[in-house]
Amino acid sequence: MKKYSEYKSTNNSWYPKLPTDWKVCKVKHIANTYAGGTPSTIRSDFWENGRIPWLPSGKLQNCEITTAEKFITEVGLNNSSTKWIKPKTVLIALTGATCANIGYLNFDACANQSVVAIDEVKEKANSRFLYFMFLMMRKQILTHQTGGAQAGINDGNVKNLYLTIPSLKEQTQIAKYLDHKTGIIDALVEKKKLLIKKLIKQRQALINEAVTKGLNPNTKMKDSGVEWLGEIPEHWVCSNLRFSGSFQNGISKGAKYFGSGSPFMNYGDVYKNEVTPLSVTGRVISTEVEKQNYSVLEGDVFFTRTSETINDIGISSTCLVSIPNCVFSGFVIRFRFHKKIMEPRFSIYHFQTNWKKAIIESKMNIVTRSSLSQRVLGNVPVILPPIEEQKEVIAYLDTYTSNIDSSISKLKLTIEQLKNYRQSIISEAVTGKVDVRDIVLT
Repeated sequence: MKKYSEYKSTNNSWYPKLPTDWKVCKVKHIANTYAGGTPSTIRSDFWENGRIPWLPSGKLQNCEITTAEKFITEVGLNNSSTKWIKPKTVLIALTGATCANIGYLNFDACANQSVVAIDEVKEKANSRFLYFMFLMMRKQILTHQTGGAQAGINDGNVKNLYLTIPSLKEQTQIAKYLDHKTGIIDALVEKKKLLIKKLIKQRQALINEAVTKGLNPNTKMKDSGVEWLGEIPEHWVCSNLRFSGSFQNGISKGAKYFGSGSPFMNYGDVYKNEVTPLSVTGRVISTEVEKQNYSVLEGDVFFTRTSETINDIGISSTCLVSIPNCVFSGFVIRFRFHKKIMEPRFSIYHFQTNWKKAIIESKMNIVTRSSLSQRVLGNVPVILPPIEEQKEVIAYLDTYTSNIDSSISKLKLTIEQLKNYRQSIISEAVTGKVDVRDIVLT
């Protein structure tokens, strides 16, 4: 088979040039589309003991879908607008944070109204080719977004998307080529991710050992009095956190007070950082009394107080530099030591230990949201080595964790490069920039 000898110009800005025997057409010319639906959540018989896989749009993560976490009953299926979707079907998310995300379904299922299924016409399109095609088309899909915070697209937008189509035989060959190429890349990415997990586990073990056992393997040990903590150095103090300082929940105000005024440290500033930012972008109108009551000072430790998931509760962030006039969010708890019995940098490591997370989780209040109270947090044991030993632990952990963090950063960069390379391979193949017809796959 001869290689592409020339390319034709098109009138489409997304695909200005194509191989001469390719064409540009709309999705509706080669596939049928249909959106799902959600059975009533107040009808228990629609959900309880359900066995029919039901997918929210969040399941679409630009990869194959091999499992489901939610299930509905046959009664729920028959009494809602959701529909059966056959295996080997391409799915597109229509709204929200996952808008334009793609999925390739590998089993019989149904989905919610924010998911549209692309049911190809067998004589015209290969579903696997379409999957790769839509992965390349995400920017084009997003240009059709309308609306505010939950901006999205609709089934009509999907029907009228333009895509490139070679012969069915060539679509099949391109899909096989991309399965082969992306499979190699995906395997490399998974190895990198596995290595990152091992490094994170190693980092955590290093912190746990140094913070709870110290650096001297020959020091005399004593029972900490906490079963899951075991022994600690004989001269260290183990006490509940409430005896070492005071707690304060953050400021709570109406929406009209936010957007201007004093610096405001929000939930995200704590959740995302082991160390609080040197400056914050949030603003709130607050009084002088509020600035004193909800101040952010060097040595303060902040804990996330509430979240939809228990894993996001009790995450700590330590303030190393005071932020003048700053107040903090009501979704956060501040802990302030009575006196300098813990170095701020030691607290960064201290409150990352696994045992702290375990004791908080064992006593959480969980209804529709998880919440952490001052009482629960106050009962968490705190380990207090002498200040000089804290400084030694800090120096040790700073050195070794920075080396691990550097390795993790390099691995993450490599993963991003592999993902970009993967995307470029897909783009070139589904738009005819690379001819794969004669490539023999091994």
